[in-house]
Amino acid sequence: MQKSSDIFHINSISQLMRLLELPAPLHPMIALVDYRNVPMETFPRGQKISLDFYKISFKTAFTGQIKYGQGYYDFEEGGMAFLKPRQIVFPPEEIESYEGIALYFHPDFIRNYPLGKTIPQYGFFSYDVSEALFLSAKEKEIIAGLFASIAVELENNIDGFSQDVLVSQLELLLNYSNRFYSRQFITRKAVNNDIVSSLDQLLNRYFEEGNSLKNGLPSVKYISSELKLSQRYLSDLLSSLTGQNTQQFIQNTIIEKAKEKLSTTNLSVSEIAYELGFEHSQSFSKLFKTKTNFSPLEFRQSFN
Repeated sequence: MQKSSDIFHINSISQLMRLLELPAPLHPMIALVDYRNVPMETFPRGQKISLDFYKISFKTAFTGQIKYGQGYYDFEEGGMAFLKPRQIVFPPEEIESYEGIALYFHPDFIRNYPLGKTIPQYGFFSYDVSEALFLSAKEKEIIAGLFASIAVELENNIDGFSQDVLVSQLELLLNYSNRFYSRQFITRKAVNNDIVSSLDQLLNRYFEEGNSLKNGLPSVKYISSELKLSQRYLSDLLSSLTGQNTQQFIQNTIIEKAKEKLSTTNLSVSEIAYELGFEHSQSFSKLFKTKTNFSPLEFRQSFN
C-alpha cells in the first residue's frame, strides 16, 4: 500500500487481499470478500482510502446508522454502496459492525466489452458512499442471488467462457441496482421532497442576498456542496422527481426570477442579466429565448 499525503492508495485487488490478510483472489481482476472474514480494524478509523478498481458493497445487516443526504437513517436491513476507481473514501464511523459481501473488479476486466464503455452511465458510481441504496426484502433476495451466482462462477475453473459469464453477471447486477435506485427515489419521497424544498430555499436565498452579483450564476457544484450531496446523486434525484437535472432546475429558477423582474420592474435587460449573475446580457437573452420562446423584451411587452 502506497501512502500519498494522508491517503492510502491500493493499486490492485491482489494487494488488497494481502492487506486484508485473505487468500490470493481466484481471478486477479475480480474478487468477492466476505466482511465476516475482515477485521473492522484493518484500516485506521477515519483513514482516507483510494482504490484503482470498482467496489460494490452489499451489506446484509449491521449495527449502527449511516448518513443519507442531510440526515442519518437506521440501516439494519442492509443495502448497497458503489465506488469507482480513485474515489477517495474512508470507513464511516457510525457503523459498529456489519455483515455482507464486497465485489471488487478492475476496469481492465470489462475494458473490451460493451460494459467498459457504458459503465459511466451507471450514475451511482459517482454518488457519495453515504448515499446508499436501501433494499427491500425482495430486492435483497435478488441481489443475494446475483452475488451467489458470481461466487459460483469464480469458484469454477477459469476457462474461455469465464470472463464472458462474469461480465454478463456484473451487467445484470448493475441493471438491477439502477432499477432499485429509481424505486428508492420514488419511495423516499418525504426525504427527497425535503431536499427539493431545501434547494428552492437555497436558490431563492442566493438571489435575494445578492450572491449572484458577487459570485455570478449558482453552479451545480456549489448547490450540491451546500446540500451535502454528490453532484450526480442530486441530479438523478431531481430527474426522478421533477424531470429536470440540477442544471436545468437552476436555469428554470433563473428564468422565473427573470420573468418576475421583467414584469414588475423597469430594469433594462442588461441590468436584469447582471443582477442574475450573467457576465454578458446576450447569454441571458439566449437562455431566456430557449426556455420561453420569447426574447426578454417580447416577454415584457406582453405585459404592457
